[in-house]
Amino acid sequence: MREVPARPGRGDVDPLLGATSGVPLIVVGSDADLAAVVVRIMRKNRLGDTPVGYVPVDPASPVARLWGLPASAAEALALARDGANGPRVLVRDDSGGVLMGEATIGPVTGEAYCDDVVALRGSARSVVVRPGPEGVRAEVTRGLLRRTSSVSGRAFQLGCNPAELVSDGVAHPRPVTRCTWYRHTEDLMAITDG
Repeated sequence: MREVPARPGRGDVDPLLGATSGVPLIVVGSDADLAAVVVRIMRKNRLGDTPVGYVPVDPASPVARLWGLPASAAEALALARDGANGPRVLVRDDSGGVLMGEATIGPVTGEAYCDDVVALRGSARSVVVRPGPEGVRAEVTRGLLRRTSSVSGRAFQLGCNPAELVSDGVAHPRPVTRCTWYRHTEDLMAITDG
């Protein structure tokens, strides 16, 4: 066990990867911490031989929901230590990062596409993007009645007036005018119960 800072970087994670393949890496922290570790695994080309377990510190973690992890930290740790690993869709973004749980943008005015389907043209209260079975899944919520529509595909692109973006619980430092998420060419080996 080795303690590293929140949202660890190259100097914190790369030495843990070492030359040994198949040894699980268990992340105890936030969704942003998990994303930071997975970015390093991806950049070191170790996605196929580094199983990743996750013990979220936030019981409302979107990654925990997506991965079907137990609510109890003790149970999540036991699963991360003893569970089976399998492929899980890995979603990248246009700034070289990954999306592990969810990204929220809004309110937003612009145009968005999921593959070749128009997902938004105009204004929305929010757009929420998550990893999905095909790559990405996006939910667009419009109007006072909060009508929600969903799209899924390999990629999701948004061009908009400046809007606030929060990805895996971390607010982008300035408003964004465009965002892209897409399925990575290789899956993550995640330790889950199914």
